[in-house]
Amino acid sequence: MKKIRKAVIPVAGLGTRFLPATKAQPKEMLPLVDKPVIQYVVEEAIHQGIENVVLITGRGKQAIENHFDVAYELEETLSRRGKTQDLKLVQGITHMGQFSYVRQGEPLGLGHAVLCARHAVGDEPFALLLGDDVFDEKDPALGALIAAYEATGKSVVGVQEVPEAHVSRYGIVNPRPAGGGTWWDVDRIVEKPSPDKAPSRWAVVGRYVVLPEVFDHLAKLEPGVGGEYQLTDALMKMAAEGRLVAAPIPALRYDTGDKLDYLRANVEFALKREDLGGPFLAYLKALAASRD
Repeated sequence: MKKIRKAVIPVAGLGTRFLPATKAQPKEMLPLVDKPVIQYVVEEAIHQGIENVVLITGRGKQAIENHFDVAYELEETLSRRGKTQDLKLVQGITHMGQFSYVRQGEPLGLGHAVLCARHAVGDEPFALLLGDDVFDEKDPALGALIAAYEATGKSVVGVQEVPEAHVSRYGIVNPRPAGGGTWWDVDRIVEKPSPDKAPSRWAVVGRYVVLPEVFDHLAKLEPGVGGEYQLTDALMKMAAEGRLVAAPIPALRYDTGDKLDYLRANVEFALKREDLGGPFLAYLKALAASRD
């Protein structure tokens, strides 16, 4: 069985949920405290042994490439001023892994974005991480999927239970069998069903491990609503072949594309910081008391 060495991260989206902040900067570069969202996603992949990160970019996304590239002038200035800790921090971003970039010329959906990575990935399984979902580092997210792939040899979708009122926002898989288990076979995925038609409350939440056969399915897809090619359609074909499993993700998830969840993530990530947590908590308590 081939090791998961590569990760694909689509970052070509327009970020319309965060306008006007994303009018001139990529949504993936919005900060969580003092690191951009995309860096958390890349670090998650690297911590799971990923060697090469393939970013699917589009127009106006140069800031992402610059963030992971060498910043000669900045590094030279930090070195000259003796700011060794800041220099080490900046250089560590560049050296955390090997980065390659593929341009998605048109916004034709997630399936099309993944298909753009075909030649960069080659004939091997890969991790797929969506940049809007950031997970708490205390528990495994991508790691749970890699474990399921290594045990089954199949493609894996990461899932979490969501409230019934939220199932219409996600692709929903068939229920978890009685008796639990750390993964189960997927025989169907229903994309954004109404609550009364959802097969379960287990939602696909932005982490995948995918066999290279997915590219053949994506290449044969017909465009759907809005002319977009849906990854879910290709995954459903893999499910029909008996080659797809679902793995629950135990880590707490933050949807950074949602304004309220983004704010919550900033608060909770700041509270976990040794240098910020204490003073910030004191501020929040004082603020809450002043509002009573």
